[in-house]
Amino acid sequence: MRDIVSRDREFDVLIVGAGVSGSAVARELSKKKINIAVLDKASDICEGTSKANSGIAHAGFDAKPGTLKAKLNIRGSQMMEQLAKELDFPYKRNGSLVLCFDETEIGKLEELKQRGTANGVEALEIINKEQILEMEPSVSSKVVAALHAPTGAIICPFGLNLALAENAVSNGVQFFLKTKVENIKKEDKGFEVITSKGSFRAKVIINAAGVYADKIHNMISMENDRLEITPRKGEYLLYDKKVGSMVSHTLFQLPTALGKGVLVTPTVHGNLLTGPTAVDGEDKDDAATTAEGVSLILQKAADSMERVPATDVITSFAGLRAHEKGGDFVIGEVNGVPGFFDVAGIESPGLTCAPAIGEYVASMISEYLQAEENKDFFGFRKDIAHMAQMTVQEQQKLIHGNPAYANVICRCEMITEGEICAAIHRPLGATTVDGIKRRTRAGMGRCQSGFCLPKVVEILARELGVSESEICKNEEGSVYLLPEEGGEG
Repeated sequence: MRDIVSRDREFDVLIVGAGVSGSAVARELSKKKINIAVLDKASDICEGTSKANSGIAHAGFDAKPGTLKAKLNIRGSQMMEQLAKELDFPYKRNGSLVLCFDETEIGKLEELKQRGTANGVEALEIINKEQILEMEPSVSSKVVAALHAPTGAIICPFGLNLALAENAVSNGVQFFLKTKVENIKKEDKGFEVITSKGSFRAKVIINAAGVYADKIHNMISMENDRLEITPRKGEYLLYDKKVGSMVSHTLFQLPTALGKGVLVTPTVHGNLLTGPTAVDGEDKDDAATTAEGVSLILQKAADSMERVPATDVITSFAGLRAHEKGGDFVIGEVNGVPGFFDVAGIESPGLTCAPAIGEYVASMISEYLQAEENKDFFGFRKDIAHMAQMTVQEQQKLIHGNPAYANVICRCEMITEGEICAAIHRPLGATTVDGIKRRTRAGMGRCQSGFCLPKVVEILARELGVSESEICKNEEGSVYLLPEEGGEG
């Protein structure tokens, strides 16, 4: 018997996962006249793999020619700069160097160059030690050669994810957060999706669930078509802005079977970043950092740099990459299940590929549904006004309109009350401390929220109309304050 589902929970397309891939697909599909919703078990978008990565827009020389990774990397890299202008997120084309420290391995640089050229990467060149040290004086004196990729870039991973999702909402996409998918049933004309917040129906399901994509896939696939995603943990170290200019390019080491190795890179916000490690595990929620990971990063970073500023580390963090044993992205309709599409195994260079993944998947779905163009689609979005990036005249104008922009809350990053309030009241506004951090950078500075946390909690509670004891770091239950006995807080 068909369960009753209200009309406002019936969609043409349901996307499972509000990370960068799911959000990119949602935004691209909103260019069509179809009814779209995104489901995610987390309390905010960008809470999984998308929040913890290198923030690199890869040039595209590493992926094996002919793979989806190679094809989508090149297209994503080509799209990113214009997309950053349209959606107003941080992007900088800084170029990258793959460092070689052994004369006998220069041939591997040649292989990478040939692979990149086959993929369509422009302007690749192998440079010598003198050229490297002229470009990057902090590089280890042991370097002998490098592959220079001038089209490499750095971006803000949160900024990209937020921009895609917010623009999707502005074009009619609905997001249902704190909504965990528990089962999926195939029906004659689509699917019923049973969640922690009731049932939904859709003609098409898009599985973009990151490290949980295998769980979603296996709810509906045949026994002989199971998917297995291994969570590959990568730990990172973030350094104070005072050492952020030690390098200007992204520095890679020659890649291994486990990935591109430990990199050293500036960030778009002026910090220095080193990492990641690569450790396969079984726990899809284990994003804890380890002493072993920190030690390994410092050791490997020292291979690339003359001096690693270990005393200037301000935080460490870890992310989980969704590794599929085939080594390539798994994108397409599932065998024997018409209308169910996987966007799975999205590991590096997934962040770079996201805009192209959105374009690629949306093309499939549009053809499947025979969807018409949405002539009302608006492809632009403005980020929160950041006081620290403004001229004095611009700051004064903003303060004149809203005095909250004169009240500095986060001293390290110079983030004001006005910016925090704006982050709360935007489409898909922040409801958690981490949500504020990703949208404004409040708490991301040298003291790591040691000063601003109480004020951020206070502002969140006030603006959301709840008790401070209800404000969480991220997931439900991760509170900072306990209610007073006999009271609400």
